[in-house]
Amino acid sequence: MAIDLKTLRRAEPTCPPRVLIYGPEGIGKNTFALEFPNPITFDWERGSPPGAIVLRDEVADFDATLDAIGALATEEHDFKSVIFDSADKLEVMIHQKVCADNNWANIEEPGYGKGYNIALGYWEDFVRAIEYLNVQRNVCPIILAHSGVDRFDDPAAASYSRYDLRVRSKAAGIIKDRADMVLFINQEAVVAQEDAGFQKKVGKASGGGDRWVRTEARPAFAAKNRYDLPPKFRYERGGGFEYLLPYLPGFDEFKTSDALTSDPAKAA
Repeated sequence: MAIDLKTLRRAEPTCPPRVLIYGPEGIGKNTFALEFPNPITFDWERGSPPGAIVLRDEVADFDATLDAIGALATEEHDFKSVIFDSADKLEVMIHQKVCADNNWANIEEPGYGKGYNIALGYWEDFVRAIEYLNVQRNVCPIILAHSGVDRFDDPAAASYSRYDLRVRSKAAGIIKDRADMVLFINQEAVVAQEDAGFQKKVGKASGGGDRWVRTEARPAFAAKNRYDLPPKFRYERGGGFEYLLPYLPGFDEFKTSDALTSDPAKAA
């Protein structure tokens, strides 16, 4: 079938973004995510604060998780954001599902990484499910993940360590590739050299309690966004989504004059 060039149109995003937020334990990932409008949490970590609307025992395994996503995509509700806390726990459930489907005692039983490679298909099933939810119901899916430090083998430079998701690298690649925003939240540390005696120096880390959200990749961490966000902004509790709102599609009903109060001076 030939292409009619008269039918071409400019890409205009209309759905809310697919979001991935990662960082170390206790940094405020869940707090940040709960600022998004009308959230419900797949609370596998059981770390949501009192008052949050959660699914827990109802989504205790991978099949139940897909069923719940399907229900959110097809049944009537007022949720605007769906939080998955966390990718770390989801990886465990996926490995359990792979083992159950193949009658294996553990994910490494078949050897040669076969179990982990099969698990990637289950990750794809999960991502397709949340993409369907995103498009069909105009809902913002938010995946939370813990950070770890991995070796990065740069083909153009010497190898170095960087922050990345604390799940297996190919699985992390699937959810990072399909996200519209990968946000890394962390505290900045200043390392000073101090004299330890005997002509030795030791590094002492210091820094304030400020938490920064990184939106663009750097050698030290993975991050990205498709909305021309500043490379980083200071996260203040209660103000994270407010800061992002002017940049994001799919949230027009929340873009009132009261909502547009983020201080651009927070960006560095």
